[in-house]
Amino acid sequence: MRTAISAERLSKRYSLHHSRGGGDPTTFREAITKRAKELLGLKTASRNLPGKGPEDFWALRDINFSIEEGTKLGIIGRNGAGKSTLLKIMARITEPTEGTVRLRGRTASLLEVGTGFHPELSGRENIFFNGALLGMSRSEIRRKLDQIVEFSGVGQFLDLPVKHYSSGMYVRLAFAVAAHVDPDILILDEVLSVGDLQFQRRCFGKIEELGSAARAVLFVTHDLSAVSSLCNRCLVLDSGRIVFDGMPSEAILHYHGMNRLTAGGLITP
Repeated sequence: MRTAISAERLSKRYSLHHSRGGGDPTTFREAITKRAKELLGLKTASRNLPGKGPEDFWALRDINFSIEEGTKLGIIGRNGAGKSTLLKIMARITEPTEGTVRLRGRTASLLEVGTGFHPELSGRENIFFNGALLGMSRSEIRRKLDQIVEFSGVGQFLDLPVKHYSSGMYVRLAFAVAAHVDPDILILDEVLSVGDLQFQRRCFGKIEELGSAARAVLFVTHDLSAVSSLCNRCLVLDSGRIVFDGMPSEAILHYHGMNRLTAGGLITP
């Protein structure tokens, strides 16, 4: 199998300004909002708290791994461990402070509910809009339109502006588009938990299909049963570093061991 993704000495640093508002954007949506305000001449408040200067925070530090085609990689860890930051670097939403990441082939990502959708456009229009962002041609989208609509289950509301969609409908349509890009690499954050159980099962079936077709899937979730049944490899992150890389069953045991540690460093029953 060929290598689909490789990361070498990957690190991401944020500057914490301890301000009441403002600061550097940490998500794609925040970056767009900040830029829009700049273009409109609106100032963003950024008042540093007394006695507090900028402070460096390393969300990721010295991450190294490679993923072969056909790998379904689960990424788990406590809140703030760096999981979402890692996926955002993989999806080219944010740049690493240090290190490099290489991805081979077409990449589709689903990281935040509504990312890549325009709220004033209909579901149908957003399929073309989002599909183009993910690298699909207009003729390719037309050819797959019926499949995307059927998979998403939002056909009844297809010509309604998506600003009227629930978060579950957003995710169903966004995943349907991303999955039908025929990506070589599919990157997913916790957003699938928004969907109902029936749709989650449909998504997991699609992920299995992609993995069996030698596509690489990266999957961040707190659903350890999904990691156990779906993935064939798992990373455990803690404080921005990889602390375990191996079989999902062993990774889950390692993660449970971490969570049995109390703040005082004692093991709880």
